Amino acid sequence: MTSPAKSIRLGATGASTVYGIALYFSGLHPEQNLKHLLAYVPGVLGYLVVVFDKWAWRWPGIHRILGHPRLDGTWRVMITPSPESHIPVGGNRGPILAYLTIEQSYWTLHTTLRTAESSSRSTSATIEKTNGSGVSELRYLYENNPQAAHQARSPRHIGACRIELVGRTPTSLTGGYYTDRFTAGDLELTLVNRATDHATYAQSAAADSSTAASVG
Repeated sequence: MTSPAKSIRLGATGASTVYGIALYFSGLHPEQNLKHLLAYVPGVLGYLVVVFDKWAWRWPGIHRILGHPRLDGTWRVMITPSPESHIPVGGNRGPILAYLTIEQSYWTLHTTLRTAESSSRSTSATIEKTNGSGVSELRYLYENNPQAAHQARSPRHIGACRIELVGRTPTSLTGGYYTDRFTAGDLELTLVNRATDHATYAQSAAADSSTAASVG
């Protein structure tokens, strides 16, 4: 499914480009005088909106003013299921090591969680801010797809996560989850790096090992 934000960004840049070309060929050349230059301002704003959404909101000065939590990257996740969770016989009762990839622009956010047996992708995700507090929450719904070898024991399911956010650029997070299989538990997250292109659990684990080695 194509992200609505991606479509909006493409639409904004496309409209700004067409607008600028139309102005130029209508005889309004920005180098001629100030009035002609000002006619291009709406088109430039379209590009600036895209730059802000994709990159500029993360720039230190802007980020400090906005205070929007930066979460993009790959996170190591330790999943601890509740003892009361309805885990099938032979299922993993934890703790379970997983990796969460968060792709984020200013207005959009998408998560992918990978374990050794399955992957989960968010169907909706949002950051809820608490007025008058430095604490906010990442809340998202997800759909889990187990690998074929584990589907008989662990069928496809849906769930929800709530992760507490403190500060503008957190590197450690805590939260919880529950699913429609009557399972629930706690999450502890640690930032591995800012990369979002790890396509598999093994790649994320390798990046985690290299990061740990460099830090140690």
